[in-house]
Amino acid sequence: YQFPPMNPLWHGLLGFFIGVLGFISVTGNGMVIYIFTTTKSLKTPSNILVVNLAFSDFLMLACMAPPMVINCYNETWVFGPLACEIYACGGSLFGCASIWTMTMIAFDRYNVIVNGIAAKPMTINGALLRVFGIWAFSLAWTLAPLFGWGRYVPEGNMTACGTDYFDKSLSNRSYIVLYSIGCYFLPLFLIIYSYFFIIQAVAAHEKAMREQAKKMNVASLRSSDAANTSAECKLAKVALMTISLWFMAWTPYLIINFAGIFET
Repeated sequence: YQFPPMNPLWHGLLGFFIGVLGFISVTGNGMVIYIFTTTKSLKTPSNILVVNLAFSDFLMLACMAPPMVINCYNETWVFGPLACEIYACGGSLFGCASIWTMTMIAFDRYNVIVNGIAAKPMTINGALLRVFGIWAFSLAWTLAPLFGWGRYVPEGNMTACGTDYFDKSLSNRSYIVLYSIGCYFLPLFLIIYSYFFIIQAVAAHEKAMREQAKKMNVASLRSSDAANTSAECKLAKVALMTISLWFMAWTPYLIINFAGIFET
């Protein structure tokens, strides 16, 4: 309340954008969940992680978008303090679960591609255990502010709730810093680590195949090489896109929180 209110036009544009984004996310992720859970051939350990990612993203927008649109229409938070805390806790929970699911997917690809035939394949029970661990870990972090470590409050535009980045107390600062390490920096490092060695392994494999083809006096060991981009380039694009989207989604929020708690 110490700052002037936001222009009503921005409230309208934000509400419209979140509404459209919510519809696309709920529809798209809902289709992924339905297809993967009803198609027998897709019920593999690796795809359990994919379904968990879609489920987390589905809940994120299904639970976050409708209240946000209503609040944008009213230009302020209208659901009371308890709902504010639940809203912020939910957003934090689903975001953290999505991030760590992406990390587990990266680990699974690392295990299969880098370790090759020496890799111990992930089982259904192993995948379910990972999913349970992801949600338990995320829940522990996101429930902490409800018990006094950190705090959830309405954010600057007063139409959503999140961590209190204006509170410079030791408790709040320590929560935001450690939460950022556990749910931003650590998974980011692990994703980059995994994809670095994945790309390295695929590049080495491609190089070996080219050398073998040269010894055999053939253009390529793959008949479709002329039509397809090399595997390492495709993989590099997937890795770059995954990490870039990850950065774009979470870095601005991290910067806002850090700018708030460390402002002198």
